[in-house]
Amino acid sequence: MTNHAAFAAEDAVTAVPLPAQAGRHFSSFPPRRARDCRKAALGRMDLGASGVLRAGSLLDSMKASSPRHAKFAAGADHEDWMEKHPSALEWIEAVVAAAKGKQIVMFLDYDGTLSPIVEDPDRAVMTEEMRDAVRSVAQHFPTAIVSGRSRDKVLNFVKLEELYYAGSHGMDIKGPTTVSNHKAKADEVLCQPATEFLPVIQEVYETLTAKMESIPGAIVENNKFCLSVHFRCVDEEEWDALGEEVRAVLEGYPDLCLTKGRKVLEIRPSIKWDKGNALEFLLESLGYAGRGDVFPIYIGDDRTDEDAFKVLRNMGQGIGILVTKFAKETTASYSLREPAEVKDFLRKLVMSNGTKG
Repeated sequence: MTNHAAFAAEDAVTAVPLPAQAGRHFSSFPPRRARDCRKAALGRMDLGASGVLRAGSLLDSMKASSPRHAKFAAGADHEDWMEKHPSALEWIEAVVAAAKGKQIVMFLDYDGTLSPIVEDPDRAVMTEEMRDAVRSVAQHFPTAIVSGRSRDKVLNFVKLEELYYAGSHGMDIKGPTTVSNHKAKADEVLCQPATEFLPVIQEVYETLTAKMESIPGAIVENNKFCLSVHFRCVDEEEWDALGEEVRAVLEGYPDLCLTKGRKVLEIRPSIKWDKGNALEFLLESLGYAGRGDVFPIYIGDDRTDEDAFKVLRNMGQGIGILVTKFAKETTASYSLREPAEVKDFLRKLVMSNGTKG
């Protein structure tokens, strides 16, 4: 049985957890059904603000996702960036102080946040130490994994059924399937706003898989409501050809859009739904929408996580934490260098809640 206690106001570091307040957990609120989030996602994505790749920008965008080509700040510029986005681990006391008296809700990306970025996406496993840290966090705060991976795949990686999972960049959300005081009915799907796109996603997946056979190292991953074309293991001389193949296939599918990640091209429905919408949906489902006593924390490493960072910035509540070793443009308030620091941050956060993980 989990006990999602709020941070105590008396002591920001060695706090004693407050008893759970009535109506503060998921079970007290009826879960929103898939039709509710489909209604919220009506309309096309704002292509100007979503990072959708335009004509002529594809190869440059692919190169920008590679550390070898990315332009990183150095010296004084990097120090200036760190002043604006300090280490959440070094500033844990400030984070705890900001959260005192409020209910923390934790949102975690998977790849590059809980597991390292690896050449083979099927081998992006998390360590047992990281799993223990996430399990401990979930015992004290409602916790969600928000990933571009399919929900089933990321659940198989994390192996913790007491969490909320938002796969396919938030287009497939489901509550915990184990007994807890914050869950919906077991195995109940909470949100799938892009169900109508499943046939076309499958069709494009089959077409792209056939096309990519001629490009060594290319991997097409089916994430149910979106597709990922990984080019991490593709010779750089083939990047342009790969990008043009992907673009040519998508020309016949105007309702799909192309975005980029870290050495990956993402194909998804052009609907108004992203990781930021998933964060808002989960907060509302948990009963925290419009409340001042909630402190969401979102940790992620990719451009797609910026949608969630922007939501938190616009809310004026909680914090976004970018996982990166390099200075880059972000709306996040804090930074962590790598998954090992994420693990340490999660452990310290639990310890600061006055409990032992």
